[in-house]
Amino acid sequence: MLARCLQRELKPGMSVLDLCTGSGMLAVTAALAGASVTAVDVSRRAALSVELNAWLNGVDVEVIRGDLFGPLAGRRFDLIVSNPPYVPTPSDELPSSGPGRAWEAGQTGRVFIDRICSQVADHLTPAGRLLMVHSTVCGEQQSLAALSGQGLEAEVVWRHRGRLGPRLRERADWLRQNELLSDEDQDEVIVIRAVSRVPVGPVADRVGSM
Repeated sequence: MLARCLQRELKPGMSVLDLCTGSGMLAVTAALAGASVTAVDVSRRAALSVELNAWLNGVDVEVIRGDLFGPLAGRRFDLIVSNPPYVPTPSDELPSSGPGRAWEAGQTGRVFIDRICSQVADHLTPAGRLLMVHSTVCGEQQSLAALSGQGLEAEVVWRHRGRLGPRLRERADWLRQNELLSDEDQDEVIVIRAVSRVPVGPVADRVGSM
C-alpha cells in the first residue's frame, strides 16, 4: 500500500526521508525512481539491511541509525514516508531490542505516531509531503487532527479493510477490553497524506537542493 502511494509522489531529484525504514524497501523504491534518499532506523540490524538492499539494487541510500528525527536536526525533505511501529501493547514500556521494536507502540499504539505528527512539519520543505501508514485501531481522526494542528493539510488516501494481522490478532481480546477494537476480527490499514502549506526556512535549508 505505502509503496504504491510513494510511487505516485516520486519525481527524480526530490529529497526523500524513509523514517522507521526497516528493511529499506521504501528507501530503495524511492532511490530507484531517482530520488535522493535518507533512511533512518533505531535498529542496527535494520541499518545494515538497508545498506545491503541498496547495494543489491545498485542505488545510493544515506543510512542513519537513530531515533526518528533525532539525528536530522535542521534538515528538510520534499517527501517523508513512514511505516512506524503502531501495534497497541498492554504496557507502555517499549522493548529496547529484538523484533518487537518493529511493531510495539504503547497502550494506544500511538507512541511513535504522535511524535511523528508533532515533529514532521519541522522537516518538510515548502509544499513537502508526508505519507504514513497505520491501523485504524490507533485512531484515524487523532492523526488527522494532530497533523492539521501542525499546519498540514491531511487526508486518508488509501484504505484496506481485512482480517487482523498476526500481531493484532494475538491480543484481540485485550484490544476489545480497552475499546480499541470492535467485535469484528477486522481493521482498516490506512495511508495518510499530509502536505505542508506554510513557507518554512530559506531555500538553502532544503535537502537535495544543491
